[in-house]
Amino acid sequence: MASPKTSIPVLTLLLLLFTFSEAKEFQVGGNENSWNTSTSSESLNHWAENERFEVGDFLIFEYNPKIDSLLEVSKEDYESCKVTNAIKEYKDGKTKVELDKSGPFYFISKAKGSCEKGQKLTVVVLSNKHHHKHSPSPASAPGASAPGAQAPGPALPPYTPPNGAIGSRGGFIGIVVGIVSLVGMIIVF
Repeated sequence: MASPKTSIPVLTLLLLLFTFSEAKEFQVGGNENSWNTSTSSESLNHWAENERFEVGDFLIFEYNPKIDSLLEVSKEDYESCKVTNAIKEYKDGKTKVELDKSGPFYFISKAKGSCEKGQKLTVVVLSNKHHHKHSPSPASAPGASAPGAQAPGPALPPYTPPNGAIGSRGGFIGIVVGIVSLVGMIIVF
């Protein structure tokens, strides 16, 4: 059995690691009533552009399941509001969607005419390896375009604190746990 002198710092360090890797849950649009036809897609997409979504985060959509369902669709189906070829369909009224890979996700309402009225959302998920500093890649350097290469996506806005996010990736609690862990290890050893 491990002694308290070694197990306390190890447990504290494990807690610290879990604190920094905690996924966030985002209420779509920043509040409970944002996923509806009275909210424009420009408003929803502006909200999404101001957030930092990472692999493992969750989106929470709330809607009336008697009259609507949520569809995850391709970019083409998003742009044309096509509801017949969904990647996934959710019908429970309070849908929690895991963002399980990096890249864009496209969501539309299945209710007739809702997507055309603006009930749709694009979310771009950053990879776990993403850093907030951007350096040009060789393909985006002037005069270095590869044949068949896609144009780079839109520039990411500067980081702002998330609205509608629940949870944290470290923050104040992570700092406190780290300091307590460090002090505990110094005292024990």
